[in-house]
Amino acid sequence: MEPTEIQEFSKQMSEAGEGGESLKSISLAISILAVLVAIVTVAGHRTHTEAVLMQSKAGDQWNEYQAKKIREDNLAVVVDTLSLQPNPSPATTAKIADYQAHIAKWKAEFAEEQGKAQEFEAEVKHAEAQASRYDLGEALLQIAVVLSSITLLTRQRSYFLLGLSLGLAGLVIALSALFVH
Repeated sequence: MEPTEIQEFSKQMSEAGEGGESLKSISLAISILAVLVAIVTVAGHRTHTEAVLMQSKAGDQWNEYQAKKIREDNLAVVVDTLSLQPNPSPATTAKIADYQAHIAKWKAEFAEEQGKAQEFEAEVKHAEAQASRYDLGEALLQIAVVLSSITLLTRQRSYFLLGLSLGLAGLVIALSALFVH
């Protein structure tokens, strides 16, 4: 290095040092925004997973309801067929009564099975509503990180202020997912 280059380099370093404290605080804010992005991303992914699991449980519950309904319908056909016999034996009459008791029991369980399935579906809607908020919050926080990073390149604080504003909005929206009913 020539002496003039060293002097020029020293001058650039001292000029950078003047705004260095400001850039350190901006860098710290960017780091905090990046951590918030990570937290909101994980919360969103977990909520999406919960929605998928609840949807699976709802489907299983509806399948159980449908299976019982099919068994009830099949047994009703058997009862009707046995009832058509001209002179049913006492064993046949007893079997018809037994089948009718099963049908009555299953009919009572239908409302319960249907209620459970509908509860799971409500949980799916709740989880999806939360996940949507987490997703929007995550997107705004990511945009905030990018805008704030532009400040380091351009040294224009307006990007940083805009980034902080979007970051705050993203954080508020992500936190609002906790209050979704």
